[in-house]
Amino acid sequence: MPLLIFVTLLWAFSFSLIGVYLAGSVDSYFAVFTRVLLAALLFLPLLRWRACSPRTALALMAIGAVQLGAMYLFYYQSFLLLSVPEVLLFTIFTPLYITLLYDLLERRFSPWNLVVALVAVAGAAVIRWGRPQGDFWLGFLVVQGANFCFALGQVAYKQFMQHSTQRGPALPGRQVFGWFYLGALLVATGAWLWLGEPVYPQGALQWGILLWLGLVASGLGYFLWNRGATQVSAGTLAAMNNALIPAGLLVNLLIWNRDADLGRLALGGLVIVAAVLLNEWRLRRPQPALAR
Repeated sequence: MPLLIFVTLLWAFSFSLIGVYLAGSVDSYFAVFTRVLLAALLFLPLLRWRACSPRTALALMAIGAVQLGAMYLFYYQSFLLLSVPEVLLFTIFTPLYITLLYDLLERRFSPWNLVVALVAVAGAAVIRWGRPQGDFWLGFLVVQGANFCFALGQVAYKQFMQHSTQRGPALPGRQVFGWFYLGALLVATGAWLWLGEPVYPQGALQWGILLWLGLVASGLGYFLWNRGATQVSAGTLAAMNNALIPAGLLVNLLIWNRDADLGRLALGGLVIVAAVLLNEWRLRRPQPALAR
Protein backbone atom coordinates (compact mmCIF):
# COMPACT_ATOMS: atom_id res chain seq x y z
CA MET A 1 0.00 0.00 0.00
CA PRO A 2 2.74 2.58 0.79
CA LEU A 3 4.26 2.02 -2.66
CA LEU A 4 0.92 2.69 -4.37
CA ILE A 5 0.42 5.87 -2.34
CA PHE A 6 3.94 7.09 -3.15
CA VAL A 7 3.47 6.52 -6.88
CA THR A 8 0.07 8.23 -6.78
CA LEU A 9 1.74 11.37 -5.45
CA LEU A 10 4.52 10.97 -8.02
CA TRP A 11 2.06 10.73 -10.92
CA ALA A 12 -0.20 13.59 -9.77
CA PHE A 13 1.76 16.11 -11.86
CA SER A 14 2.12 13.95 -14.98
CA PHE A 15 -1.33 14.68 -16.42
CA SER A 16 -0.85 18.44 -16.32
CA LEU A 17 2.73 18.33 -17.56
CA ILE A 18 1.59 16.40 -20.63
CA GLY A 19 -1.59 18.36 -21.23
CA VAL A 20 -0.06 21.82 -20.73
CA TYR A 21 3.48 21.50 -22.12
CA LEU A 22 3.55 18.57 -24.57
CA ALA A 23 0.10 17.88 -26.08
CA GLY A 24 -0.24 19.58 -29.45
CA SER A 25 3.33 20.91 -29.51
CA VAL A 26 5.32 17.65 -29.43
CA ASP A 27 4.44 14.64 -31.58
CA SER A 28 2.62 12.24 -29.25
CA TYR A 29 4.29 9.15 -30.72
CA PHE A 30 7.74 10.66 -30.27
CA ALA A 31 6.85 11.58 -26.69
CA VAL A 32 5.73 8.00 -25.98
CA PHE A 33 8.86 6.56 -27.63
CA THR A 34 11.18 8.87 -25.69
CA ARG A 35 9.46 8.22 -22.39
CA VAL A 36 9.55 4.43 -22.77
CA LEU A 37 13.15 4.47 -24.07
CA LEU A 38 14.35 6.41 -21.03
CA ALA A 39 12.52 4.03 -18.69
CA ALA A 40 14.09 1.04 -20.44
CA LEU A 41 17.57 2.53 -20.25
CA LEU A 42 17.10 2.96 -16.51
CA PHE A 43 16.51 -0.77 -15.96
CA LEU A 44 18.58 -2.42 -18.68
CA PRO A 45 21.81 -2.26 -16.61
CA LEU A 46 20.03 -4.27 -13.89
CA LEU A 47 18.64 -6.91 -16.24
CA ARG A 48 19.87 -10.48 -15.70
CA TRP A 49 19.75 -11.57 -19.32
CA ARG A 50 20.81 -15.20 -18.98
CA ALA A 51 19.40 -15.92 -15.53
CA CYS A 52 15.85 -15.08 -16.60
CA SER A 53 13.85 -17.88 -18.28
CA PRO A 54 12.47 -17.26 -21.79
CA ARG A 55 8.94 -17.76 -20.44
CA THR A 56 9.36 -14.99 -17.88
CA ALA A 57 11.00 -12.66 -20.39
CA LEU A 58 8.25 -13.11 -22.99
CA ALA A 59 5.47 -12.76 -20.41
CA LEU A 60 6.90 -9.52 -19.02
CA MET A 61 7.45 -8.15 -22.53
CA ALA A 62 3.82 -8.90 -23.41
CA ILE A 63 2.57 -7.26 -20.22
CA GLY A 64 4.75 -4.20 -20.81
CA ALA A 65 3.60 -3.96 -24.43
CA VAL A 66 -0.02 -3.71 -23.26
CA GLN A 67 0.18 -1.92 -19.90
CA LEU A 68 2.71 0.70 -20.94
CA GLY A 69 3.18 0.66 -24.74
CA ALA A 70 -0.41 0.42 -25.97
CA MET A 71 -1.76 2.35 -22.98
CA TYR A 72 0.54 5.33 -23.69
CA LEU A 73 -0.55 5.44 -27.33
CA PHE A 74 -4.17 5.87 -26.25
CA TYR A 75 -3.27 8.09 -23.30
CA TYR A 76 -1.28 10.71 -25.22
CA GLN A 77 -3.88 10.92 -27.99
CA SER A 78 -6.57 11.69 -25.41
CA PHE A 79 -4.90 14.99 -24.50
CA LEU A 80 -5.46 16.17 -28.08
CA LEU A 81 -9.21 15.63 -27.67
CA LEU A 82 -9.96 16.45 -24.02
CA SER A 83 -8.93 18.80 -21.26
CA VAL A 84 -6.68 17.55 -18.46
CA PRO A 85 -9.54 17.40 -15.88
CA GLU A 86 -11.66 15.38 -18.31
CA VAL A 87 -8.85 12.89 -18.96
CA LEU A 88 -8.40 12.53 -15.21
CA LEU A 89 -12.09 12.01 -14.49
CA PHE A 90 -12.50 9.45 -17.24
CA THR A 91 -9.71 7.31 -15.82
CA ILE A 92 -12.12 6.45 -13.03
CA PHE A 93 -13.32 3.47 -15.08
CA THR A 94 -10.05 1.58 -14.56
CA PRO A 95 -11.23 -0.17 -11.34
CA LEU A 96 -14.34 -1.33 -13.20
CA TYR A 97 -12.16 -2.97 -15.83
CA ILE A 98 -10.01 -4.57 -13.15
CA THR A 99 -13.17 -6.03 -11.58
CA LEU A 100 -14.40 -7.28 -14.95
CA LEU A 101 -11.05 -8.90 -15.74
CA TYR A 102 -10.93 -10.68 -12.40
CA ASP A 103 -14.53 -11.84 -12.97
CA LEU A 104 -13.42 -13.18 -16.34
CA LEU A 105 -10.56 -15.09 -14.74
CA GLU A 106 -13.03 -16.54 -12.23
CA ARG A 107 -15.45 -17.38 -15.07
CA ARG A 108 -18.29 -15.29 -13.76
CA PHE A 109 -20.16 -12.20 -14.95
CA SER A 110 -22.40 -9.64 -13.29
CA PRO A 111 -24.68 -7.26 -15.27
CA TRP A 112 -24.27 -4.87 -12.36
CA ASN A 113 -20.94 -3.69 -13.75
CA LEU A 114 -22.66 -2.59 -16.96
CA VAL A 115 -25.19 -0.58 -14.93
CA VAL A 116 -22.33 1.13 -13.12
CA ALA A 117 -20.68 1.94 -16.43
CA LEU A 118 -23.88 3.50 -17.82
CA VAL A 119 -24.27 5.71 -14.74
CA ALA A 120 -20.67 6.83 -15.09
CA VAL A 121 -21.21 7.62 -18.78
CA ALA A 122 -24.13 9.82 -17.73
CA GLY A 123 -21.71 11.67 -15.46
CA ALA A 124 -19.39 12.17 -18.42
CA ALA A 125 -22.27 13.68 -20.40
CA VAL A 126 -22.98 16.17 -17.60
CA ILE A 127 -19.45 17.54 -17.86
CA ARG A 128 -20.02 18.53 -21.50
CA TRP A 129 -23.82 18.72 -21.63
CA GLY A 130 -23.63 21.57 -24.15
CA ARG A 131 -21.82 19.47 -26.79
CA PRO A 132 -21.50 15.79 -25.83
CA GLN A 133 -20.44 14.77 -29.35
CA GLY A 134 -17.57 14.78 -31.83
CA ASP A 135 -14.11 14.92 -30.31
CA PHE A 136 -15.50 14.71 -26.78
CA TRP A 137 -16.92 11.21 -27.18
CA LEU A 138 -13.97 10.13 -29.29
CA GLY A 139 -11.70 11.35 -26.50
CA PHE A 140 -13.83 9.51 -23.97
CA LEU A 141 -13.40 6.26 -25.91
CA VAL A 142 -9.67 6.83 -26.33
CA VAL A 143 -9.27 7.23 -22.56
CA GLN A 144 -11.19 3.98 -22.09
CA GLY A 145 -8.68 2.28 -24.37
CA ALA A 146 -5.90 3.52 -22.12
CA ASN A 147 -7.84 2.47 -19.01
CA PHE A 148 -8.42 -1.05 -20.30
CA CYS A 149 -4.78 -1.54 -21.29
CA PHE A 150 -3.60 -0.30 -17.89
CA ALA A 151 -6.08 -2.53 -16.05
CA LEU A 152 -5.21 -5.58 -18.15
CA GLY A 153 -1.50 -5.06 -17.53
CA GLN A 154 -1.95 -4.73 -13.78
CA VAL A 155 -4.08 -7.85 -13.51
CA ALA A 156 -1.72 -9.83 -15.74
CA TYR A 157 1.39 -8.74 -13.84
CA LYS A 158 -0.17 -9.49 -10.46
CA GLN A 159 -1.34 -12.93 -11.57
CA PHE A 160 1.93 -13.80 -13.29
CA MET A 161 4.13 -12.80 -10.36
CA GLN A 162 1.93 -14.71 -7.91
CA HIS A 163 2.15 -17.86 -10.02
CA SER A 164 5.90 -17.41 -10.45
CA THR A 165 6.34 -17.24 -6.68
CA GLN A 166 4.33 -20.43 -6.23
CA ARG A 167 6.62 -22.27 -8.66
CA GLY A 168 9.71 -21.44 -6.60
CA PRO A 169 12.28 -18.71 -5.88
CA ALA A 170 12.41 -16.02 -8.54
CA LEU A 171 14.86 -13.27 -9.40
CA PRO A 172 14.28 -9.90 -7.69
CA GLY A 173 11.86 -7.72 -9.63
CA ARG A 174 14.44 -5.07 -10.46
CA GLN A 175 16.54 -7.71 -12.26
CA VAL A 176 13.76 -8.76 -14.64
CA PHE A 177 11.61 -5.62 -15.00
CA GLY A 178 13.71 -4.42 -17.90
CA TRP A 179 11.84 -6.97 -20.04
CA PHE A 180 8.63 -5.09 -19.23
CA TYR A 181 10.06 -1.90 -20.70
CA LEU A 182 11.53 -3.69 -23.71
CA GLY A 183 8.05 -4.97 -24.59
CA ALA A 184 6.65 -1.47 -24.29
CA LEU A 185 9.55 -0.11 -26.34
CA LEU A 186 8.74 -2.44 -29.25
CA VAL A 187 5.22 -1.01 -29.42
CA ALA A 188 6.34 2.60 -28.97
CA THR A 189 9.08 2.32 -31.59
CA GLY A 190 6.78 0.75 -34.17
CA ALA A 191 4.10 3.40 -33.61
CA TRP A 192 6.60 6.26 -33.87
CA LEU A 193 8.22 4.95 -37.06
CA TRP A 194 4.84 4.30 -38.68
CA LEU A 195 2.68 7.18 -37.44
CA GLY A 196 5.05 9.76 -35.98
CA GLU A 197 5.66 13.23 -37.39
CA PRO A 198 8.80 15.40 -37.14
CA VAL A 199 7.44 17.60 -34.35
CA TYR A 200 10.04 17.50 -31.59
CA PRO A 201 10.51 19.32 -28.27
CA GLN A 202 11.58 22.93 -28.50
CA GLY A 203 13.69 24.19 -25.65
CA ALA A 204 15.03 22.90 -22.37
CA LEU A 205 11.64 22.92 -20.63
CA GLN A 206 10.00 20.35 -22.90
CA TRP A 207 13.12 18.16 -22.96
CA GLY A 208 13.32 18.39 -19.17
CA ILE A 209 9.67 17.34 -18.82
CA LEU A 210 10.30 14.32 -21.07
CA LEU A 211 13.34 13.38 -18.99
CA TRP A 212 11.30 13.58 -15.79
CA LEU A 213 8.40 11.62 -17.26
CA GLY A 214 10.69 8.96 -18.71
CA LEU A 215 13.15 8.36 -15.90
CA VAL A 216 11.01 9.09 -12.84
CA ALA A 217 7.28 8.88 -13.64
CA SER A 218 7.66 5.90 -16.02
CA GLY A 219 10.96 4.28 -15.05
CA LEU A 220 10.64 4.42 -11.29
CA GLY A 221 6.86 4.83 -11.15
CA TYR A 222 5.72 1.75 -13.07
CA PHE A 223 8.23 -0.51 -11.37
CA LEU A 224 7.06 0.57 -7.92
CA TRP A 225 3.38 0.52 -8.90
CA ASN A 226 3.50 -3.03 -10.24
CA ARG A 227 5.52 -4.14 -7.23
CA GLY A 228 2.92 -2.58 -4.96
CA ALA A 229 0.15 -4.29 -6.93
CA THR A 230 1.53 -7.70 -5.95
CA GLN A 231 1.35 -6.76 -2.25
CA VAL A 232 -2.34 -5.85 -2.01
CA SER A 233 -5.70 -7.47 -2.78
CA ALA A 234 -7.47 -6.99 -6.09
CA GLY A 235 -10.04 -4.77 -4.36
CA THR A 236 -7.40 -2.49 -2.89
CA LEU A 237 -5.61 -2.31 -6.24
CA ALA A 238 -8.83 -1.30 -7.98
CA ALA A 239 -9.55 1.41 -5.39
CA MET A 240 -6.01 2.81 -5.53
CA ASN A 241 -6.36 3.34 -9.27
CA ASN A 242 -8.82 6.12 -8.48
CA ALA A 243 -6.72 7.78 -5.79
CA LEU A 244 -4.79 9.51 -8.57
CA ILE A 245 -7.87 11.40 -9.74
CA PRO A 246 -8.32 13.84 -6.81
CA ALA A 247 -4.57 14.34 -6.56
CA GLY A 248 -4.19 15.08 -10.26
CA LEU A 249 -7.28 17.31 -10.34
CA LEU A 250 -6.08 19.32 -7.37
CA VAL A 251 -2.71 19.96 -9.02
CA ASN A 252 -4.27 20.89 -12.36
CA LEU A 253 -7.03 23.14 -11.07
CA LEU A 254 -4.88 25.01 -8.56
CA ILE A 255 -1.89 25.59 -10.84
CA TRP A 256 -2.86 25.38 -14.52
CA ASN A 257 -6.62 25.33 -15.10
CA ARG A 258 -8.18 27.96 -12.88
CA ASP A 259 -10.75 28.96 -15.52
CA ALA A 260 -12.41 25.53 -15.70
CA ASP A 261 -16.19 25.23 -15.25
CA LEU A 262 -15.87 23.94 -11.70
CA GLY A 263 -19.62 23.56 -11.15
CA ARG A 264 -20.25 21.29 -14.13
CA LEU A 265 -16.97 19.47 -13.58
CA ALA A 266 -17.88 18.84 -9.94
CA LEU A 267 -21.42 17.69 -10.74
CA GLY A 268 -20.34 15.29 -13.47
CA GLY A 269 -17.45 14.08 -11.34
CA LEU A 270 -19.80 13.38 -8.44
CA VAL A 271 -22.04 11.26 -10.67
CA ILE A 272 -19.06 9.25 -11.86
CA VAL A 273 -17.68 8.87 -8.34
CA ALA A 274 -21.13 7.86 -7.06
CA ALA A 275 -21.28 5.10 -9.66
CA VAL A 276 -17.93 3.70 -8.57
CA LEU A 277 -18.75 4.03 -4.85
CA LEU A 278 -22.04 2.23 -5.45
CA ASN A 279 -20.13 -0.59 -7.06
CA GLU A 280 -17.64 -0.68 -4.17
CA TRP A 281 -20.53 -0.83 -1.67
CA ARG A 282 -22.08 -3.74 -3.52
CA LEU A 283 -18.79 -5.65 -3.68
CA ARG A 284 -18.17 -5.21 0.05
CA ARG A 285 -21.74 -6.12 1.06
CA PRO A 286 -22.12 -9.66 2.43
CA GLN A 287 -23.44 -11.90 -0.33
CA PRO A 288 -25.65 -15.00 0.07
CA ALA A 289 -23.86 -18.23 -0.68
CA LEU A 290 -25.91 -18.80 -3.87
CA ALA A 291 -25.76 -15.21 -5.14
CA ARG A 292 -23.21 -16.05 -7.81
